[in-house]
Amino acid sequence: MKADKQLSDNMQAVLVDLIELHLQGKQAHWNVVGKNFRDTHLILDEIIEVARAKSDDVAERMRALHALPDGRSETVSKTTTLPKFPGDQVDTAEVVNLITERLDAATATCRRVHDEVDEADPTTADILHSVIEVLEQYAWMVSAENMKPRKRTASGT
Repeated sequence: MKADKQLSDNMQAVLVDLIELHLQGKQAHWNVVGKNFRDTHLILDEIIEVARAKSDDVAERMRALHALPDGRSETVSKTTTLPKFPGDQVDTAEVVNLITERLDAATATCRRVHDEVDEADPTTADILHSVIEVLEQYAWMVSAENMKPRKRTASGT
């Protein structure tokens, strides 16, 4: 099978967001400060590794379909849907919010292109499923750092 332009473009959109997630994860990793620093620093390493691995899966699938992945910095910065990351030190609580927002943005790109990808090539859609699954899991785990438990009522619920 050879990818048509639409499939190639859809996979390229996912690729650049994963590359940008990796880069922004590193920026956060290097510049995070504050309470729970170590835990935040370590989970960022996990997210970075997942983003790198998944971007490689996407790029290699593109090549298997005779599409050309473009991971050049100029392409990534021009086409990513992720907002820019601050360039200074960032408090851990803010990093939690910023990284969750970026995980959600990358997931939204996967969901936006999913149906078209699935129609063109269900095997490629399976890769998107794995990306969505892991990014949503990390979004939940990271965002939980800033969550507060719900107050219980007199009935215990």
